[in-house]
Amino acid sequence: MSTLTIAGYALIAITLAMGVVLFTLLVSLTRLSRRSKAASSAGTEAAIMSGALQEALTRLRAQERATAARAEASERLAGQIITGVGAGLIVVDSDGVVEIVNPAARRILGLDAGGEGRPILDLLADAAPLAEVIADTLRSSVPVARRQLRLDGYPSHLGVSVSPLSGSDGRLQAAVCLFTDLTEVIALEEQLRLKEALAGVGELTAGLAHEFRNGLATIHGYARLLDPARLPEPYRPYIEAIRQETTAMGEVVTNFLNFARPEPLSMLALDLQSIVDRAAADQALEPADLGIGGEFGHVMGDDVLLRQALSNLMRNSVEACTAAGVRPSIRVHGTIEPPHAVLTIDDNGPGIPVDSLSRIFRPFVTTKAQGTGLGLAIVQKVIVSHNGRISAENRPEGGARFRIQLPLIPSRQ
Repeated sequence: MSTLTIAGYALIAITLAMGVVLFTLLVSLTRLSRRSKAASSAGTEAAIMSGALQEALTRLRAQERATAARAEASERLAGQIITGVGAGLIVVDSDGVVEIVNPAARRILGLDAGGEGRPILDLLADAAPLAEVIADTLRSSVPVARRQLRLDGYPSHLGVSVSPLSGSDGRLQAAVCLFTDLTEVIALEEQLRLKEALAGVGELTAGLAHEFRNGLATIHGYARLLDPARLPEPYRPYIEAIRQETTAMGEVVTNFLNFARPEPLSMLALDLQSIVDRAAADQALEPADLGIGGEFGHVMGDDVLLRQALSNLMRNSVEACTAAGVRPSIRVHGTIEPPHAVLTIDDNGPGIPVDSLSRIFRPFVTTKAQGTGLGLAIVQKVIVSHNGRISAENRPEGGARFRIQLPLIPSRQ
């Protein structure tokens, strides 16, 4: 075997060195490739997790927006309900401070805008019974269901319910009061009762009144047959007294029959101002003593009966003024308050005694020395038979006021 030279050994050394370098490079490249694959896999997982998180956040934001929209819609709906409900609504907190007053409550009670933040007793100073009911519920936490309250002025009747609101701890937080105006309902019920009472009185007393009138006519006729000149002087005044009393009683019985018996109505479309003008012409007053103004409208009614009723009212006013030594000044004013035409008849007389105001339309109640007490009862019967209402009061400046409501013809409201 030949011996290797130094150059050969050097070549072998160089070859081995290059092999080691190549092996090292190969191992390094392999490791680098593995690390790159691992980094790529970790990046993919991070990207997936990031995308899922972003999607979850997007869904949460969408749910939050939907929840906020539903809350806003619910709040808007609650506000619309509070604003649009026809009943009055007042919410008062546990300290008696008003939180909510809806438009219907302002309209019914005649309240000005605002009111929130005021004590309930202050806000409802003119409707004290209603304020007291709410205050009682705040004190006792006892609900009030369908209670009827009577107020001074208008509205005169309210239907009220009050409910206490408690928190999760059972403590009272507020009171909710709902109320409706029952004035018209009560008035219609009273009108119906009055119609039934008038019908009952008519059926019961018409026959009896006829018998009285026949007997009075007989007595009066015999009294007329007696000649006072042929009687002794002391007896002549008795005959005159019999004649006068039987005449007066005959008028009372006739008026009572007019009040008691049902009147047949000839219902026609009427111009109310024309009726007022003709009733005023019956009074024979100076133009300065009788004023007519306003808007009157058209009603369905019996021309003769309505004119007689208005004429009786004006005549009563004239007689009251004359009896008090005052020159009569009568004012008739018309207004349209759908669905009614409203007439007010004012005078400058002494007014109506306070103890007679509540019963002025009852039969045989009169403030006149020689009155029968049936004139205003007959007037009321005529108005009621036309589905209307009449009331009386004293004017603040003096004198009496009669207020008549009659239904307008629907097409002319």
